Amino acid sequence: MPRTAAGEIDLSVDFLGMKLRHPIMLASGILGQTGDLILSAHRAGAAAVVTKSIGIEPREGHPNPTIFPLKFGLLNAMGLPNPGIDEFGKELERLRGAGVNVIGSIFASKASDFAILARKMEQYGVRAVELNLSCPHARGYGSEIGSSPASVRNIVKSVVAAVKIPILAKLTPNTSDICSLGLAAEEAGASAVVAINTLRAMEIDPYLRRPVLGNRIGGLSGPAIKPIGLRCVYELYDALSIPIVGVGGISTGIDVAEYIMAGASAVQVGSVVYEKGLDAIATLESELRAFMKEEGITSVSQMRGMAHD
Repeated sequence: MPRTAAGEIDLSVDFLGMKLRHPIMLASGILGQTGDLILSAHRAGAAAVVTKSIGIEPREGHPNPTIFPLKFGLLNAMGLPNPGIDEFGKELERLRGAGVNVIGSIFASKASDFAILARKMEQYGVRAVELNLSCPHARGYGSEIGSSPASVRNIVKSVVAAVKIPILAKLTPNTSDICSLGLAAEEAGASAVVAINTLRAMEIDPYLRRPVLGNRIGGLSGPAIKPIGLRCVYELYDALSIPIVGVGGISTGIDVAEYIMAGASAVQVGSVVYEKGLDAIATLESELRAFMKEEGITSVSQMRGMAHD
């Protein structure tokens, strides 16, 4: 394919009213739990930062160990620890005027609580709200309420009615039909979907004769789940008309390109940052730019959905 001249590569993305200079966001996780950490991610180059998932009340989470590195990824069962929305709001207030594209991640067990959380996130100045409908290891939350299209539809509808900012529904891969969940979210008024969250998984220590995590079962992220994430994004792109954010196993700029070719408008990264630090974001951006230049692709919008041609 023809090569492009330097300076002709356009990585910018118009996403839900946000002008992102490239498509790489920081996924919800431990690096989004304080204002200082969110600002650090922004300064490291994240186009947008998704907060740690926040609930109505403070929550301690699961007992240690909560994270276990694997050769092919990362196993975690944090258990949604957070300070509660009112305390977390103090962290978000500190970011006003800092120019950070913050997306507030929230979790709850019922639609009315999701709506309360979304309203508070909106008051604290976030640009959009991400609904955690997919955490695989917190009883009564996440995938336990996000595996039913009817439940997804009810929650999204309640939140959309409560706020004016865009709503993203983060979908679970622990289902036989992710498109039915995506369609339910779209029909209820979601502005975008995020796919995927971690896969329900376990690792056993054969010497201790028990699971390695304190919660026994956790969520698998990292390179092992990339083919699943790509498949989910590919299928959702054919089924939906709203934007898709691709997540799962991204560790190189070419991985980013694959997700965009599958149909993602933007991507989120987590495990690679946990492993390599925040500098990984700039590396991914540089690698994506180099790949596009080599392949004669001049913009992210040109690349989106290419794998469907």
